[in-house]
Amino acid sequence: MSHDGDGVRRIAVLRCNALGDYLMITPALAALRRAFPEAELTLLGGAWQADFLSGRPGPVDRVVVVPQVAGLAGQPGGTPQASALPEFLAEARAYRYDLAVQLHGGGAASNPLVRALGARRSIGLRADDAAPLDATVPYRYYQPEVFRYLEVVALVGADGPPEYPLLAVSDQEQAAAAELLPGDGPWVALHAGAGDPRRRWAAERFAAVATGLAAAGVRPVLVGSAADLPVSAEVRSHAGVAVHDLTGRTGLGTLAAVLGRCAVVVANDSGPLHLARAAGAATVGLYWCGNAINAAATVRTRHRPLLSWTVLCPVCGVDTSTAGFPHRPGEGCAHRPSFLGQIPVAEVLEEALDLVARAACGPQDVPSARWAPP
Repeated sequence: MSHDGDGVRRIAVLRCNALGDYLMITPALAALRRAFPEAELTLLGGAWQADFLSGRPGPVDRVVVVPQVAGLAGQPGGTPQASALPEFLAEARAYRYDLAVQLHGGGAASNPLVRALGARRSIGLRADDAAPLDATVPYRYYQPEVFRYLEVVALVGADGPPEYPLLAVSDQEQAAAAELLPGDGPWVALHAGAGDPRRRWAAERFAAVATGLAAAGVRPVLVGSAADLPVSAEVRSHAGVAVHDLTGRTGLGTLAAVLGRCAVVVANDSGPLHLARAAGAATVGLYWCGNAINAAATVRTRHRPLLSWTVLCPVCGVDTSTAGFPHRPGEGCAHRPSFLGQIPVAEVLEEALDLVARAACGPQDVPSARWAPP
């Protein structure tokens, strides 16, 4: 499908889950915007996306909140009840989308949903057991996510770089961030939380990094949502220095502005790490090896993913690397210890200080502007 002369005026993109999940599709959204500059791009997402993206310049023009859909993994809080789904679909069909794009998993639940929108053409991901769309990319569990979604939009002639387009932050958010990070930097943000305990590096190791940063003349600051308050308090209790703590004190927009003011962000594989990349900060990301394949940054000038190669559960020894491989025995286990124990403090501190030094020398391969429409 060429994007020239096809009359594509309304595009719907399904991606209804969490912050990091959304940010990983933003290169694909930007590619769609470049390919179809006159089209209206609707994100079929969650309530948090409707709030966060409302009035924020970017590739998304409008957000429609998807009601609960049976089997649609990762739907966030604030989702309307399933009883609202018939009305949602009726309104979508009446809206007459020209193109519907499925960027929400292998398609078992998402492909029937996208087909039910009634768009003139549908594209997306497809696992072996999922319903077809007009054109699909085979879904295989291990693939860098940004390239997965760029591969999908390439079906309609859209392409672009894998880096996240810089997130627009308002003057108000910038001013709030300046108040929250007073005085001279450089600042390095630390995010010690993650929804899955297996993705959390130990709080005492974050504390050791904070101590090492302070000894090098760098100012550490803890960030995160209210859910991260306990782990941030644990980091402070282990640190040998006072650590500025903004955990639970920022909304997403202000957090993005805070992260953008930091020379480096050190974080587990979770939403704030992706937000830091979108805000233009350099990052040291802490990953279990399997997650790194899908979610780690692809460049090394400003992003330094560090990997733990633990594949056997530290509690019971079960192989946890079989996801996505149906012919390999085992489905992991129910234990949830940290899988990041192999990453030493020295590695994290070394990479963080190297990135701080690079930042002090001036911009390094940083996109020159915030989001601007084509």
